[in-house]
Amino acid sequence: MINTKNLVVNEASVPSYWVFQYYLNLNEKLTGQDIKIKSIWNPGERTPSLCIFVDKKNRCYKFKDFSTGKYGNKINLVQQLFDLNYSAAVEKIINDYNKFVTQNGCVKINLKPEAKWKLDFVKKRKWTSNDADYWLQYRIGSSLLNEYNVYPIEYYNLVKEENNSIKALKVQNAYCYGFYTADDDIFKIYQPKNLKRKFFKVKSHIQGLDQLKYNQPYLVIVSSLKDLMTIKSMGYNIELIAPDSENTMIKPYIIENLKTKYNKIITLFDNDSAGKKAVAKYKSVYNLNGFTCPIENDPAEAMQKHGLEIFHSKLKPLLKSTLSL
Repeated sequence: MINTKNLVVNEASVPSYWVFQYYLNLNEKLTGQDIKIKSIWNPGERTPSLCIFVDKKNRCYKFKDFSTGKYGNKINLVQQLFDLNYSAAVEKIINDYNKFVTQNGCVKINLKPEAKWKLDFVKKRKWTSNDADYWLQYRIGSSLLNEYNVYPIEYYNLVKEENNSIKALKVQNAYCYGFYTADDDIFKIYQPKNLKRKFFKVKSHIQGLDQLKYNQPYLVIVSSLKDLMTIKSMGYNIELIAPDSENTMIKPYIIENLKTKYNKIITLFDNDSAGKKAVAKYKSVYNLNGFTCPIENDPAEAMQKHGLEIFHSKLKPLLKSTLSL
């Protein structure tokens, strides 16, 4: 006889952790921790970008895929995975969950959101020849690093509260840099040699906004601070800013204000699916024309692999044509 005790009739009764475990075929049970895996929509990516995390307010799991910009809850996940409308996704979740419970039984998990590490202390250090070797391959020298408040870090401490106690973690890497505001307030830590965690975001900040002088006719929005500094080194009559990522849209009031300061604003994002979608989104939302990096994935990589002359020959015509639209 089939036990119908644990069967459900609405999607609200289906645990969000089950949906993510089942449809993403995860190797670990979700009990409140955040995890990051390779994007199921972009499996060829080098660095995992699909974040599965707990929405603490609603006590449920959600996802954000930084390589494609896809975001949402358990229903949105199933919609995106199987190209379904909302009603069809809900029906599929209920049917699949009931089949699973019938065959495997019901396992209840007490979802406890995992405490997150927070930045507690940063120890700066002096620049070294190794730092120079790293940054100069992107044509970024000390004057640009100082202008954009990038400083080398000896180590930084993280803390989190767990089981009524404070845990501490000291992080120390040879190549570690802090991105600071004009008020010497750190907003991001960059560790280029750390493949698992290149960035530790402290808070949101529009990179390059503090440095705008409004003395050039054009503004270009790019993907990262490193790309920004690489292009700045090329001497074009433009100014540049960069949001936290291509998938972070700059607020409308900021864009509208910047439109009054420049003859034209355009975008220049990475040559990948996320970059192409970002170009299209800024065009759709703000009517800003844009293009993706003409060679390699991003401007910094193009400079590193091809040098100034070749990269300039590919970039300048696209800048000129996009600005003339």
